[in-house]
Amino acid sequence: MELNHPEVTARALAILRKGDNFQWYFIPLFAFAVYAYFVEIERKNWKGVAAGLSLYATHWFFEILNALIQRFSGHALWTVPGGTSFLLLVGVGWELSMMFAVAGLIFSKILPADPKAKILGVNNRVAIALGNAAFFSVFEIFLARTPAFHWVYPWWGAVPVFATVYVPFFLMSNFAYDWKPRAQRIVIGSLAGVDALAMLLFAGILGWI
Repeated sequence: MELNHPEVTARALAILRKGDNFQWYFIPLFAFAVYAYFVEIERKNWKGVAAGLSLYATHWFFEILNALIQRFSGHALWTVPGGTSFLLLVGVGWELSMMFAVAGLIFSKILPADPKAKILGVNNRVAIALGNAAFFSVFEIFLARTPAFHWVYPWWGAVPVFATVYVPFFLMSNFAYDWKPRAQRIVIGSLAGVDALAMLLFAGILGWI
């Protein structure tokens, strides 16, 4: 199969979890993400915290899947070959990860108080998820034109990214916002646990990703 810039995979793997490209802004980015959550915790905005953490846990699940695709097919669907201070997995650098860490929290601010209200005849939680997913997918078109981010397969682009990545991200975040606290803890904790075990197994023990 013909690939778009197949050489980017080797470039990404060459910097995977290596400190060669470290930049000091790594630290304030992490601090700002933590600060955003501490502010919401101080305000007891547990719904917003759940929205943020659920999206972040989903983000890690998809990034692990993408890295496993690279392991077994030779190329990931999306790849970060440079432009990052630290490459966490083949398709995600520290900067992207910190953005996704707060994305669900940020976009929960635009959710209407009534979870059953409709926008253009569509439940607002679904409509806003679709709108957010469309925004991120269109922005990714720009990213894919830079040296720092690539879609490797010709058939992988904004439309499949929209449908299979960003829609699940924001549906999870928007619906988690309204779940009962116990359901939030169970679902988010379980997904985070799966992510942690997958990283331990596939990155730590087996060294696959």
